[in-house]
Amino acid sequence: MSDTSEKEQPQQTGQPQEKEQPRRRQARGERRIAQLLEAAARVFCTTGYTAASTNAIAREAGVSPGTLYQFFPNKEAIAIELGDRLVHEMRAAYGEALGPVDPATPLEQAIGSAIDRFMTFNTEHPVFFALMHGPDIPGRMAEQHDQLHATVLGRIEGLLASLMPGAAPADVTRTAHVCLGVYKAGLELVLAHGGAERAAYVQEIKDVLIRYLEPLVGDRPGRT
Repeated sequence: MSDTSEKEQPQQTGQPQEKEQPRRRQARGERRIAQLLEAAARVFCTTGYTAASTNAIAREAGVSPGTLYQFFPNKEAIAIELGDRLVHEMRAAYGEALGPVDPATPLEQAIGSAIDRFMTFNTEHPVFFALMHGPDIPGRMAEQHDQLHATVLGRIEGLLASLMPGAAPADVTRTAHVCLGVYKAGLELVLAHGGAERAAYVQEIKDVLIRYLEPLVGDRPGRT
């Protein structure tokens, strides 16, 4: 019996090590994928999606093209993975930004808070604008863009409905389209600038939306 227990002992001590190896390989793989996606984001922002190449992405990541192909077959797969991750993060960020507001919230505060959250996400991830609003969106990302656009538009309608009680649904929808159009146009200007000038453009967008919405929402607390 003592011989049997001695033979079984190495198997028991070796099991945790065997389990640990796949975990380590998986962790290394995730770090490599993150490295490649970060490099791809920089390349897409600099050259655009069409002009980007897997060689340029590999070079930016500091790896060989062969290493890149271990994880992604082509640049479209890279863009789709990057887009999937950003869309997931963006839905969470926009969901928080576009929740209904308390009727007592001043218009300036409601609009300013939403714009700040929108801008924070887009300025931290400029590749999202480059991929989603460029002329050459990868196929599957075009579908994601349309779905996200519809979701964001619905959230904006919800926010505006809390600011415009009693307004006809068609009026709320039309106003939401205008607000989203103003934001998208302004975002391109914001991303093209930095520092104090970027902050000034953000404030301009807030002012435009506030002045547009003021006569539509009527008297609210906090207005002078």
